[in-house]
Amino acid sequence: MRLAIREFAASEPIAAEIDDLLDGFSFPHQEGTTTTFVYRGEADHVRLRHFIYGLPSSQPFQRVAETDLWYLVFELPERSRVEYKLEIVRGEETEWILDPLNPRTARDPFGANSVCHGPGYVLPEWTQPDPDARPGRLESLTIASGVFGEKRKLQLYLPERLRPTRQHPLLVVHDGPDFLRYSALSTVLDNLIYRLEIPPLIVALTESPSRLVEYAGDAAHARHLAEEVLPTLVAKLPVDDTPSSIGLMGASFGAVASLATAWRYPGTFGRLLLLSGSFAFTDIGDQHQRGPTFDPVVRFVNSFRNEPGKPSEKVFLGCGIYESLIYENRSMLPLLQATGMDVRYVEARDGHNWENWRERLREGLSWLFPGPLWMVYE
Repeated sequence: MRLAIREFAASEPIAAEIDDLLDGFSFPHQEGTTTTFVYRGEADHVRLRHFIYGLPSSQPFQRVAETDLWYLVFELPERSRVEYKLEIVRGEETEWILDPLNPRTARDPFGANSVCHGPGYVLPEWTQPDPDARPGRLESLTIASGVFGEKRKLQLYLPERLRPTRQHPLLVVHDGPDFLRYSALSTVLDNLIYRLEIPPLIVALTESPSRLVEYAGDAAHARHLAEEVLPTLVAKLPVDDTPSSIGLMGASFGAVASLATAWRYPGTFGRLLLLSGSFAFTDIGDQHQRGPTFDPVVRFVNSFRNEPGKPSEKVFLGCGIYESLIYENRSMLPLLQATGMDVRYVEARDGHNWENWRERLREGLSWLFPGPLWMVYE
């Protein structure tokens, strides 16, 4: 691909020749760890806008001679997964768009991004619907909250194998509806339960009308989960209420909320699944670089670092090495281990996004809640 573009630049190609070139390749085009991005269209400037922390987020394309063909050669390590957009500049107008030559996209609450896979990356098949897996069902539940003085709604994932006469483990998920929409959580649960990698798991999918406040280590949020949500679920459903069968899960601020709740109620939630936690802290003073939204997070994490206690029994911690929070998550590992908790930590060549979190679910859930398949081999 790179050679073909160089030849084009030297020969001043016509439009038909460019069409033939594009028809012969898929894009972004990979040759080993070298990835070539291509854009076709009139523009003054074209830039790759990626989400890899530590690299300049804007990477300029080069134009081929006087044509409307633009390209960028980019090194992408093996097994990487990167989300991006193209920035197109025409005069004084600038727009960010999906890559027109790339059909792969990922959705999030803000829209969608194009996705580039590095060599060796494989989409996990357990994230895709399996016709043999029996789907669980989703139900709604409303809880009257004295803590917040209002009714709070949540969704329940109930496995198809739910048996009223048996006790089932329970996982409470922060940003639960977003995990359903953007991380294929119900599909993953269906598949892992069907394959006996996790037991039939009851999952409470919670959300907050003010997540940046409630998820930032807020004591009221912890009280709501521990004293209102959990007792209600135990009373209404066949839940095993021993700590080793009760888990909390969250990503980003949801990971902070999960850790903070377990910390405030030690011995209640024996399993924590923390993904890309926004664990901002300071070593000296209270000044940090993440803006006022993180002020309560910093206060909580600083308090936790000073007196961690033993909030849970087992903790699965995961983070993408392409996200800015990698330092904070790596720093949490020895602290969590020093509490005596059983901790597993994983990193991925990915960023701060829902599909990264989706792809950590199998390892995290099956380690925290091993099903009959793993119990046989243990």
